[in-house]
Amino acid sequence: MKTKTNRPWRKSRLTAALLLASATLALAAGPAQAGTGGAFTTAASDAQAGAGLAFTPMRWAGATWYGPGFYGSKTACGQVLRPGTVGVAHRNLPCGTAVRFVFHGRAIVTRVIDRGPYSRGNAWDLTNGARRALRFNGSGRIGYAVALHYARGSG
Repeated sequence: MKTKTNRPWRKSRLTAALLLASATLALAAGPAQAGTGGAFTTAASDAQAGAGLAFTPMRWAGATWYGPGFYGSKTACGQVLRPGTVGVAHRNLPCGTAVRFVFHGRAIVTRVIDRGPYSRGNAWDLTNGARRALRFNGSGRIGYAVALHYARGSG
């Protein structure tokens, strides 16, 4: 009869694999971010914070964008929405959660700044600044990875 043994090396291998995957994505995103003029976060300090975060594996979900009718209004997280604001809206993730997005070879790291989307079948609402940085056409499927620090609590 076999008995279960404690295998602590499995956890370290998983951690190493996740760090390797996030480093690979960060290296692959370098030229694409340069092509967006460097606008890939909601604040300059977020750029440094995003570089040191580990992210979940990449997933795909529906996304849209929002902005023109809401410019000048406060987001659910307290930030004033402007045409150049780079951020994202999500229904459940806490305000400030870092998320990496990939669309047709371009990548950004940004934070959750609002609630939404309220359109059926979509998980994300990008601000106009995030949409422009990714050259997102307005509606479709987008790759995303949530920072591991927040992913545990997001269910």
